[in-house]
Amino acid sequence: MASAFKLLFAVSLFTLLLRFCRGSIVGVCYGRNADDLPTPDKVVELIKLHNIKYVRIYDSNIQVLKAFANTGVELMVAVPNSDLLAFSQFQSNADSWLKNSILPYYPATKITYITVGLEVTESPNNASALVVPAMHNVLTALKKAGLHKRIKVSSTHSLGVLSRSFPPSAGAFNSSHASFLKPMLEFLAENQSPFMIDLYPYYAYRDSPQKVSLDYAMFESSSEVIDPNTGLLYTNMFDAQIDALYFALMALNFKTIKVMVTETGWPSKGSPKEKGATPDNAQTYNTNLIQHVLNDTGTPAKPGEELDVYIFSLFNENRKPGLESERNWGLFYPDKTSIYNLDFTGKGVLDMTNSTDGSKNGTTWCIASSKASEADLQNAIDWACGPGNVDCSAIQPSQPCFEPDNLASHASFAFNSYYQQNGPSDVACSFGGKGVKVDKDPSYDNCIYLTAGGINKTASSNMTATANTSSSAHTDVCSWICVFLLTTLIAVILNTGNVFHVSF
Repeated sequence: MASAFKLLFAVSLFTLLLRFCRGSIVGVCYGRNADDLPTPDKVVELIKLHNIKYVRIYDSNIQVLKAFANTGVELMVAVPNSDLLAFSQFQSNADSWLKNSILPYYPATKITYITVGLEVTESPNNASALVVPAMHNVLTALKKAGLHKRIKVSSTHSLGVLSRSFPPSAGAFNSSHASFLKPMLEFLAENQSPFMIDLYPYYAYRDSPQKVSLDYAMFESSSEVIDPNTGLLYTNMFDAQIDALYFALMALNFKTIKVMVTETGWPSKGSPKEKGATPDNAQTYNTNLIQHVLNDTGTPAKPGEELDVYIFSLFNENRKPGLESERNWGLFYPDKTSIYNLDFTGKGVLDMTNSTDGSKNGTTWCIASSKASEADLQNAIDWACGPGNVDCSAIQPSQPCFEPDNLASHASFAFNSYYQQNGPSDVACSFGGKGVKVDKDPSYDNCIYLTAGGINKTASSNMTATANTSSSAHTDVCSWICVFLLTTLIAVILNTGNVFHVSF
């Protein structure tokens, strides 16, 4: 009996550690509010082709659940707002749903989360009072099936649940939602479930372009926003919004609840007044987002904190109402062709087919503008070689690109390195107007400027290193502990004596 307990404990601890060592993840939202979408089985083929491992859907459609069986893709399913009343009123409704819509397909279909309600505080008929009772009933149904440890229950929210999000340290929940949020947060803390939020820096930029710069919204800013209360420095709006949530949670003494981003993204097309909705901007935002998340750098208030993020959305959804952008958040057209190139590994694989320059092979470089002041160039270099994750070793003394020793030359090398590793677009070469795209190779002597298509020996590539450097310590520690615990587990198994009786 004691040996069996030791074995069970070791297996449980090992499983828990593997989850801890997983690191941040990036998934995609699979909405289906559109005509002429591929069948679910074709969608699964597309998802596997692009190495997408995590998917969120907005219901529990049987055909979709069947299609994801035996794929290894982790699925987040949902109880839509229209079912909240039934689920909150009677436990039997939650039990029947789990029995008929989930259990027949689990565990072949790897369901890991159930979201109960979608941004209920934003819906026309505020159903927030129904959410927590429905969550409890879903959890009870899972407990009856013995799955409450494997499938987490939560609910998704818009940033509208906050009454204030800037500065981040002043983040606070809207008091009008207090009766709904307090029991929900207690539920999440008790069951170790994440607080799920849908974040869209695009809307902040679109609605207040005078206050929010495009670069800041797209992880491209060369300047920093300072939180006056904490002194923390922010180079992008995404981190600021995440930290505002963490500060709001801490203000209510919910310090153990983690934040999960269940929607974020950027539209590739918009109405005339939505000038920021372009394929280039969408590609830039999502590429930078993926790299930022998979780096496991965390946020200024939560350095090194893992963060799971889902990009919205897999397809454009032409049946959605509202402005043009609402129908153009997709990564793919219904025929499964890419709207723009995106690499889910975070290595920044680039698509050169959209180059708009006039050179023969479509290659462009980014150099410093002759009109930029030295102060501006120095600030840009400091940012590119710091938060921008550019390898600037080649412009250090005694290195190939140190001479000529002037700011314009050093800035040009740094600008181009950032430009090539983050996607050769106007945005990646902006640097607040200090960068200029050229189609003539600025390389000289032994100083070779990077191109998107290859790596050179003068400047080591940051394209793959970026995704690994900041998290290497975490990975190394986890690897060591996992090996140690695996060894311990094997030892326990070998010493369980007669616990196992194998018959042939």
